[in-house]
Formats: sequence, C-alpha cells, structure tokens
Amino acid sequence: MFGTDGVRGRTNTHPMTAELAMRLAAAAGRFFRRDQQEHRVVIGKDTRLSGYMLENALTAGFTSTGMNVFLLGPVPTPAVGFLTRSMRADVGVMISASHNPAEDNGIKFFGPDGFKLSDDAETEIERLMEAGVSLAHPQRIGRAKRIDDSGSRYVEYVKTTFPRQFRLDGLRIVVDCANGAAHRVGPSILWELGADVIPVGTSPNGLNINDKCGSTHPDLAAAKVLETRADVGLCLDGDADRLILIDQNGQRVDGDQIMGLIASRWKEDGRLAGDTLVTTVMSNLGLERFLESRGIAIERTKVGDRYVVERMRQGGFNLGGEQSGHIVMTDHATTGDGLVAALQVLAAMVETGARASDLLRVFTPIPQVLHNVRYASGTEPLDRDSVRQAIADGEKKLGTSGRLLIRKSGTEPLIRVMGEAEDQDTLHSVLDTICRAVEHTN
Repeated sequence: MFGTDGVRGRTNTHPMTAELAMRLAAAAGRFFRRDQQEHRVVIGKDTRLSGYMLENALTAGFTSTGMNVFLLGPVPTPAVGFLTRSMRADVGVMISASHNPAEDNGIKFFGPDGFKLSDDAETEIERLMEAGVSLAHPQRIGRAKRIDDSGSRYVEYVKTTFPRQFRLDGLRIVVDCANGAAHRVGPSILWELGADVIPVGTSPNGLNINDKCGSTHPDLAAAKVLETRADVGLCLDGDADRLILIDQNGQRVDGDQIMGLIASRWKEDGRLAGDTLVTTVMSNLGLERFLESRGIAIERTKVGDRYVVERMRQGGFNLGGEQSGHIVMTDHATTGDGLVAALQVLAAMVETGARASDLLRVFTPIPQVLHNVRYASGTEPLDRDSVRQAIADGEKKLGTSGRLLIRKSGTEPLIRVMGEAEDQDTLHSVLDTICRAVEHTN
C-alpha cells in the first residue's frame, strides 16, 4: 500500500478513502502507542478539498487508540517534520499528494525524530491494519485540539536558517505557492526578511492546487518575473517540499543546479559534511562532472527523497536532493524544504551581488530527455520481453556516450523513460523505440 512517499491515490478510490485512512491511523496509533502513557500526533495538510475528509478520518482513527491529536491545518510538509520534533509528538502526519492534481491525495508519516518512516515501520503498520487493532478503553480515548499558530511557528523557524547579517532589501522576488500549503507562509517569510514580494498561486479554493502553477508548471512564475522585472522567481509545489527557480530572464533552473550551487559554496566554507552530495540516479551527468572538478563526491540512490535522506543519515552527510527540486539539508530540516533551500540561494545572491542567471548556471547539463508513458492497471511493462529487448538495444546503441534510466513511478501508473546523450538524434530515436514498446503492452 505504501509507495515511495507514503500512501497516495485518487480520492474516494482505494486506497485513498476515509474508511482506509481511519484504519491506517488506528494501526499507526497502535504502532506508536506502546504503553499506557499519553501519546500525541500532529496532523498537517495542504489545501485540497479532500483534506477535510481525510483529516477527520485520521483524527478518528488515532483518538480511537488513545492518541491525542494536534491539528496544524494547512502547512508545508517540512513544517510537519519540524513540529513533530518541536511538540515532542510520537508521530507526524502530512495529508498531501505533493505535486499531483487536486483529485489525488496522500498520507505521509513522520517518526518522533521528524524523519519519514522506514520501509520496515511502514510494513509493520500495514500488517497491524490488516490484522485489526484493539481500541482504547472508553476512558482512554484521545482528544483533538487545533493549533492556530502552526504556520507562524514554522515561519519563525525558517527565518533562522537565513544568515543574520543579511537582509533581502532591494530584491524583487516572485513566489509561486501553487495554491498550496505555503500560500501564506511563503510570502510572509520573504516579506519579513525585507524582500519586495510578488505572490502568485496564493488563492487556493480546494480544487486549484498545482493547477497550471507551481514547480511543475513554472511558466506562470516565469511570465510574472518578466512582467515585473523581478530578480528571481521561486516555484514551490503543493506541499512546498520542492523548489524550482526562475532567473531574471525567465529561464527555469532545476534542482541539479541548485544542489550544485549549495554544495560548492558549502565546500568552500567547510560546511559540506564528508565533501559529498547525495542525489538520485536521475541527476544529470553534468552535475557529477562539475562536483568532481570541485573535489566533491556524489552518491546516487534510487528515486525518492526518503532514500536520499536514508543514505545521508547512514553516511553522516548533510546535503542531498533530487533534480525535481527536493533539496534536503539536515542541518536545517528533516525532509526537502523548498523555502529553506530558496533562502540558501537568496543568501548567495545577497553575498555575491550576482544576478540569478550568473549564479545558478553552475554547470552545463548533458542533454537529458524524460518521457512518462502511462500503462494499464494490472500490467507490468518492464517484465515484457519486448520492452526488455528495446532497452537492451538502446543501451547498446548509446554505448559509453550516454545512459538510460527506465523505471516505474512510485506514485502513479507511469513508466518513466529517461536518457542522456550528447547526440540528440540518437537519443530521441532510442527513447521513442522504448516508449512505443511500453505502449504496445497496454
């Protein structure tokens, strides 16, 4: 039931139903409530209409097993990680489908340390849910309370990650909050640090989250940057755990360039633990070559910020992330945090006086192409001989001058077909052949 980032799906369709959410919360409550002392859980959400339904269902499940519930309301995913630790909770929950459309939703769990749960913990919760859990005695049922200032607490924390000697005075910044969880806290943080803030994507109605805005649709912010002659644009996703930038020329800057900038600056300052960046197999070869030229090692994991964080914790590293814009800095946060990452970039702009276009083009990427091919439920395209043969033929054709990465999405019924190569004609030919082979399995 758990994917690469919690449980996710189309609302009111298995597994994303109120009934399952209540059972899942009861199982999680039993998993974390191992004695008779009082235990607590914090629950945050983004701005999806279905968040109300799932919030109530989760509350019912947790309180039925004796957990006290603290409702945070709409806050970014990293705020849940932060407040789980700050409020000494046993578990944190974020109701969000991140960058997915409004009709989807998801449930992410955080442990008492503020980090996302391990695969083993999720497996045990799923086992408890299937077996059925014993409910609390009527006198031990939990209580629920709404925390009205959760956003303000997070705002104050995020500002502490920005160097005290700097201000954002004189910078005109477009911030696109994707009509999501950061629609209030995002502009507030920037304004309180002195920026001239131009907000977009800050009018959620429950149905417009990520709709032609945010990190997956940066054209809105790019147009606003050009229209207002802004210095930089910040594009968050629905739960604000990822960041895509727009330079003053309206050009998109992805997570690889952001990680390259932060890693190189931290290396110069002696702040980069182990002189290593942890990223995924999706990150561009150009980033790897740039880092090596700066004496920085790169470690790759499978796709998913949770796997990046696991490797960071295992190796004692403090910087990692994904090309999609998840930037994880464990000195500051337990998960990807788009606003904390943005402040690192803005601090570099203030300190150097450089324009965004100059600062954020730290390496020349190897041409990379990604296709998403939807497949029919119940099929396994990557197990088909025809698809395997197409992939093998493609790898042979590219040789040592390029690479392929073919994988299933962890959150949607998609096969992600990615390739890198200097020869664009050959690359497109190879990818088109593989995509057709996948499509023919439907």
